[in-house]
Amino acid sequence: MDWSDIAAAAVTLFLVMDPLGNAPVFNAILSRFETRQRARIVIREMFFALAIALVFLFAGTAITEFLGLSQSSLNIAGGTLLFIIALRMIFPGRAADDPDVEEDPFIVPLAMPLVAGPSTLAILMLLSSRQPERIWEWATALVIAWSGTTVLLAVSPFLLKVLGRRGARALERFMGMLLVLLAVQMLLNGIGEFMRGISGP
Repeated sequence: MDWSDIAAAAVTLFLVMDPLGNAPVFNAILSRFETRQRARIVIREMFFALAIALVFLFAGTAITEFLGLSQSSLNIAGGTLLFIIALRMIFPGRAADDPDVEEDPFIVPLAMPLVAGPSTLAILMLLSSRQPERIWEWATALVIAWSGTTVLLAVSPFLLKVLGRRGARALERFMGMLLVLLAVQMLLNGIGEFMRGISGP
């Protein structure tokens, strides 16, 4: 296993899952539940998110072949989604801070799309279709990113008290800036692959 590539993929997935940005939403949705029940819901939803992500990771090649998607299109689409997510991290709106969920959130919206969102799934499909022989390395990267996200979301009530809303927002914006760089690189890779494809050998 190439642990440098695994670490790079894990960091990218961790940033896209955006636990700091999702922490206020998780806490707002689960605020009416008791502490133990809240913890059970978080763990349950995170396992749902992991299951969804693993399905897209292992079925990535089959999905791209069935839909006739090229590597350049996946790179461009993934980069565009990442760029939008990064902009929302840097310039957050007000709607996400006050979610209105009356019932026990089951899969939606906590597991999907907050954790296993379109950008996360697009990156997993890109990784698995581009280098399918390294599928277990990407699965390891996913589990590492998921574990870090789960831990942060589990301790998010305490973390938000320590950092404060401003501190959490500042850290999220810093993560958003890193994600912008990754998104631009994905876009450049996709455009480069597309240009090489139309120019021929």
